[in-house]
Amino acid sequence: MSQAQERAALVVAAQDIIARGSKSFRSASALFDEKTRERAWLLYAWCRACDDLTDGQTLGHSAKRALSPKAAHRRIVELSDAALQGESTGHAAFDSLGIVASECRIPRRAIDDHLEGFALDANGWKPKTESDLLRYCFHVAGAVGVMMALVMGVDPDDSDTLDRASDLGIAFQLANIARDIVADAREGRVYLPSQWLNEEGLDGNSLANPANGARIAPLAERLVRLSRDYRASARVGARRLPLRSRLAVLAASNVYGAIGEKVVERGANAWRSRTIVSDSEKLEEFALALAQSFWPAPNARREGLWTRPA
Repeated sequence: MSQAQERAALVVAAQDIIARGSKSFRSASALFDEKTRERAWLLYAWCRACDDLTDGQTLGHSAKRALSPKAAHRRIVELSDAALQGESTGHAAFDSLGIVASECRIPRRAIDDHLEGFALDANGWKPKTESDLLRYCFHVAGAVGVMMALVMGVDPDDSDTLDRASDLGIAFQLANIARDIVADAREGRVYLPSQWLNEEGLDGNSLANPANGARIAPLAERLVRLSRDYRASARVGARRLPLRSRLAVLAASNVYGAIGEKVVERGANAWRSRTIVSDSEKLEEFALALAQSFWPAPNARREGLWTRPA
């Protein structure tokens, strides 16, 4: 099989992974041009595989505690290292990393930043402060935002735009945490800072019970309120992207923003069932993103926002 045929096969495999693993990301990626879309799929496939191996999941579902989280993390690092060295790993998702990292000149630092998030999970790490929470959000999602910006053609030396790409990933993760507070707690995962929990008299056990929704809701609202500033910053960076990439990023931002806002709207009932954005609501968010693509860039400064290490 030629190199081009191998790449084409990896793209098909990555497309299947994203189709089954993330409807929202799949929908947003359809807005990219073909080259960017394929590269986004390749990157997503690696991220999804790392997440699944660490959490004992299949395409983000049916979570169960991995038999040995630290061993799973070591395996992720080994496979990633091999792929980056141009070796065939026998795993399509990791071979995909080798392709997209080479084509987009993704620096090793960005990849290691994301791998650090899986190390935190494998070690059972829990945040104590808001800064800890934001650092975690960077590693598990902000670093992906940085890599996605590079996939979309952002100059690796454009630190401000990359910071704003990181901001979008952080905003996404804050919304995810808000939506999944109860489900995560039932799996022993608590991403809310212990400082926040102590202020409300809550702990992991109480977070796992949806009957405590009225006490959990203020913490979810706090997460969503925090995410708004990061989304606003990210919109500035999005205006610097080519039109189709800009539209895709703004659409994804709007959909994830809508998830967070629906959690706040549902209040104490937000964890009685999973909060989702319907297909019709997604279409509305895509239409808004189209309008936003032509609006002047918002004047959102980054002062006070958590910033990735230089």
